[in-house]
Amino acid sequence: MTDPSSTGRFSLGPATLVTAAFIGPGTVTACTLAGVQFGQALLWAMLFSVLATMVLQEMSARLGIVGRTGLGEALRASTDSRIGQIGVVTLVLSAILVGNGAYEGGNISGAVLGLNTMYTFPSELALFWPILISASAFGLLFFARYKMLERVLIILVLTMSITFVITFILVKPSIGEFARGLFIPVVPDGSLLTVIALIGTTVVPYNLFLHASVSKERFSGPDELGASRKDVAVSISLGGLISIAIMSTAAAAFFGSGIELNGAADMAIQLEPLLGSWSTSFMALGLFAAGVSSAITAPLAAAYAATGVLGWETDLNSRRFKAIWGIVLLAGSVVAMSGARPIQIIWFAQVANGFLLPVMAIFLLKVMNDRKLLGEHVNTRVQNGLGIIVVMVTLVLSGRSLLSAFGVL
Repeated sequence: MTDPSSTGRFSLGPATLVTAAFIGPGTVTACTLAGVQFGQALLWAMLFSVLATMVLQEMSARLGIVGRTGLGEALRASTDSRIGQIGVVTLVLSAILVGNGAYEGGNISGAVLGLNTMYTFPSELALFWPILISASAFGLLFFARYKMLERVLIILVLTMSITFVITFILVKPSIGEFARGLFIPVVPDGSLLTVIALIGTTVVPYNLFLHASVSKERFSGPDELGASRKDVAVSISLGGLISIAIMSTAAAAFFGSGIELNGAADMAIQLEPLLGSWSTSFMALGLFAAGVSSAITAPLAAAYAATGVLGWETDLNSRRFKAIWGIVLLAGSVVAMSGARPIQIIWFAQVANGFLLPVMAIFLLKVMNDRKLLGEHVNTRVQNGLGIIVVMVTLVLSGRSLLSAFGVL
């Protein structure tokens, strides 16, 4: 792989994987639902999510580049006591496996949502698509034949993303409403879980583990931190632009209409200004591509994180590595076959990620202040301050949500 610093030119790197991971069925669904239910009012939550992603992913990449280690390995080495190590391992495994299990359920459900729009089966065969998609993902992962397919699917996802941006331009949303929603934080009644879902679909906890490991392989040392930061800024900004475009076009198409989204055909209405009668087929194909590509990469990321924190070798062909991604894939399959509506499953997965985020962010901040590991490249006061803001905001949102739930009970 070409060293970007050696050519004197900027090139996209590991951060593109982060963007590809969060531009999936979860983002399309969560952003669409936010626009349908609350118009432009929650755009600020997406802007916050994008900035938070930049802050945390820059730390994660710096850990891999300077520390030459993954986040899982660094967390395990950050405590000397046996009890402390057990606690760290337990928390990380719980967060990664539970979060990825829910996320995987959303990925498979997203692919099913697309396929059901194009091909309708009798109710007694409702489990056919989830089983087929899960079995396909298992075969591709087991025989390590997923990379070629993944490239094709990512191209389809990028095409869908560009389509949303063009539609956003054609729709011409009110500049005043757009600006208020983007820069004035408000939490309308009933929107708290939606805010958490928007954060959870963008600042994906397992991406912190994935980014550190991939950056360690891509970049050779601290001299390339500048290239890594440009990579993060450009890639995450593009992902944020796409997410904001999806929410804004959904608001223009649906807000105040009273429509209830049940499938890809409903969500495709927002693309009609550009695609007309082709919008449903395009949305279905895009959701299928986004779901399948994420259904392959999410279990892999979980396996890298778990093997790192457990101190195991991260070998794609090892039984332990395969067992971990197999557990995540199985959990996602069970969630997808639970009988719940796909849109509900996808939305729940984003909420679960939003709750897990502050835990992972706290762990990351702890590691990024380890001078033995990072030397002069530990977090500055500004970086720590930004990280603490991210943690505090997500903790407040999660805490308010839990208090509301207890109040209902």
